[in-house]
Amino acid sequence: MSSFTGASVVSQDTAFYRLASRGTDLSMMRHRKKIARCGRPADQRKALMRALTTEIIRHGRIKTTLVRARAVRKHVDHMIQLGKDGSLHSRRQAMAWMYDKQLVHALFEAAPERYEDRNGGYTRVLRTMPRQGDNAKMAVIELV
Repeated sequence: MSSFTGASVVSQDTAFYRLASRGTDLSMMRHRKKIARCGRPADQRKALMRALTTEIIRHGRIKTTLVRARAVRKHVDHMIQLGKDGSLHSRRQAMAWMYDKQLVHALFEAAPERYEDRNGGYTRVLRTMPRQGDNAKMAVIELV
């Protein structure tokens, strides 16, 4: 039997909050959290995804890293699905995400005819040679 000698007893919760208040990066378990973080904070990641989505729809294909290509695929497919729907609400959702208003109008005119027989899978990710400077895995993402 041990006696209390006056030493401070710290519970796990107190230790957690003490570390968190110091700005320590505490990462809890990431079970089933499938998000490509792309090495950026949430606001920068959202801006990157919006910019890549806009450029893919504008140019039809772009070359980027494999992780970014796989992450942006979801957003591009969603914008095309909104374009196929064609409702006012869908148009406003697309305008809230994409940076170019005229591009949204062009998407809503072209998407229903171009993708009328396709129920998803509007993009294709093709691996390319690694980037020369840092050997990062590169890919081309293009509209089908």
